[in-house]
Amino acid sequence: MKSIFNKFSVVVFSVICMILILSSYCYGQSEEEMQVLRLFYDESDLVVSSTRNPKHISQVAENITVVTAEQIEVMNAHTVAEILDRIPGMFISFNRDYGSNSLINTQGSGAMNTLVLVDDIPWNSMTEGSAETINIPVGIIEKIEIIKGPASSVWGSSLGGVINIITKPVGDSEVLKGSLYASYGKNESQDYRSELSGRAGKAGFYLYAGVQDSDGLVSFRFADNEYLFSKIKLSVTDDVNAGLSMSFSDTDSGFGNFYDSDINVLGHINSFYASPDVNVKISDNVNISFSGFYSRKEYRQSSSVIGLGYLGDAGSLYQGTAIKEYSWGAKGKLVWDTDKHTVVAGIDFNEGKYDQTTEYGEFIQSYGVARLSRNNPDNSEFAVYINDTVSLDKWTITPGVRYDHDSITGSFVSPSLGITYAANNNTVIRCTIARGFSSPTLASTSGEGLFMSPNPALKAEKEWSYQAGAETLFSFVWIKANLFYHDMKKAIDREYYAAGPPTYNDMMVNKGEITRKGVEFEIETLPFYNFTLNTGMSYVDIDPPSSGGVSETYSYAAGITYDNDILRGHLNGYYTWYDIKYSASQTKHDFLWDLTVNREFKPDNNSVMELFCSVHNIFNGAQYVIDGYITPERWMEAGLKFKF
Repeated sequence: MKSIFNKFSVVVFSVICMILILSSYCYGQSEEEMQVLRLFYDESDLVVSSTRNPKHISQVAENITVVTAEQIEVMNAHTVAEILDRIPGMFISFNRDYGSNSLINTQGSGAMNTLVLVDDIPWNSMTEGSAETINIPVGIIEKIEIIKGPASSVWGSSLGGVINIITKPVGDSEVLKGSLYASYGKNESQDYRSELSGRAGKAGFYLYAGVQDSDGLVSFRFADNEYLFSKIKLSVTDDVNAGLSMSFSDTDSGFGNFYDSDINVLGHINSFYASPDVNVKISDNVNISFSGFYSRKEYRQSSSVIGLGYLGDAGSLYQGTAIKEYSWGAKGKLVWDTDKHTVVAGIDFNEGKYDQTTEYGEFIQSYGVARLSRNNPDNSEFAVYINDTVSLDKWTITPGVRYDHDSITGSFVSPSLGITYAANNNTVIRCTIARGFSSPTLASTSGEGLFMSPNPALKAEKEWSYQAGAETLFSFVWIKANLFYHDMKKAIDREYYAAGPPTYNDMMVNKGEITRKGVEFEIETLPFYNFTLNTGMSYVDIDPPSSGGVSETYSYAAGITYDNDILRGHLNGYYTWYDIKYSASQTKHDFLWDLTVNREFKPDNNSVMELFCSVHNIFNGAQYVIDGYITPERWMEAGLKFKF
């Protein structure tokens, strides 16, 4: 399949060249054409994830995708995983059941390589390194900024990329605003949300509560998720603002029966965080901000025997794990903004620890494993960083560097350089070179697992990354293309029997070099007769293949949206191929299609009501790699949204 990569690379390279050629013919833009461009990038389209300070997306050199609250509403998404699954370059492993758990893969990197943030608060598990997003309610999301490729010069351990989830702002008026949402579908799958925002004197606030519940779209699965979120901002003076955000979630999941393993798996996550912040305007071009956070997460997962005859009696314990994670930290940032330079300098400090208890059933104990094991490692991290956004007419140059030190694996320096060229008002060329890293998990360096021993000598994975892309608006069609090459060293992977005598347990070890190279391509039209079309694809070549035998992965997406301000419909299809050798006989890769239709009513000038209906997996397709992750068949839901 190497020829596929070569063909796609030629296509994308040709598209980039075409964009450059077209830009030379389109230099003089009329005001009408500029207004057309603003349908994609408004003057207020500012992103913060590139440098940790707002700047226009046309100045961002990284390969970035932004998903807005409005786009999430059009999808009628219930989880963050559903949103990310439709973005080229993102490969999400989940069973597509209602309210299901997931693992995030960016451009072929591992789940531990993508950093997930909620308002700058790290969301990744200290134990396993990956980020579970089922405990983040989609209703609080203002937008999601996704950087694909290393972002270590700004964020630290993020070799694969960054998913920055930005929550909705507080209210700016004494007139209360809010919304109610309710949906009901197959097998009592329900989603209820409410939000309220406003301002009282100098204080603005935002409140959210939500519940999701489902008996499962596939037998032996279920979901029960509860969410609370609050945010307050206080204008102490004209130049000083203070705020506090708090979040609580409690989720229960039934992963279903895994007949090949003869086990049924249940999971539970309870999470809480609080984050105060202060922002001080020193002068017209100098700003200082400080923030802190405290986070607590409790994970429980238990596996019981189905009873097929080789693991023991039905219902008996196979394995149960309980983890309590505690983390806290502080951040400080200074921004100096002039006509030509925007310098951002900051400091990050985090500490964390976890307590894990694992109980093994009789079958595992028969192999000489103790009934109980317990681990409680900790870690501290410190970092300083600085970057500059240099504006030179059509050019924007963004150099940056960060120094990280943690108590487990030591120090790492992450430089980066990004360049954007605004060929004209319709075209942007982006290039980046960056050094990234991902720290090993505490479980792999200090914890113990089933037939696994810790490896205290484990080092961080490191990577040099090169990306080039272009996007343009030509003849009412928006085109985006990107090429990437990631060269990873000291890749972490499992090595069997590496612990040696007497246990001969497996260990996570630093292995050799892995290259991931690939392409991404997106097209979207401007509305014509109220219709908008979009399509996208991504391809990743992995050499050498991963331990699961994956040497390549690719995806396609296509959609049609109809919107006449009263009636809105969205048809979306997506396809993902995972070249997993060990499950080739079970792999199913159909194109999946979803349809959502909304009808809007306006009871009065101050409120809007929408009735909607969604049909998921219209053609009963199947897209999974193992039987335990089987895709739900076609199912429907309906509901209403009320905004005031």
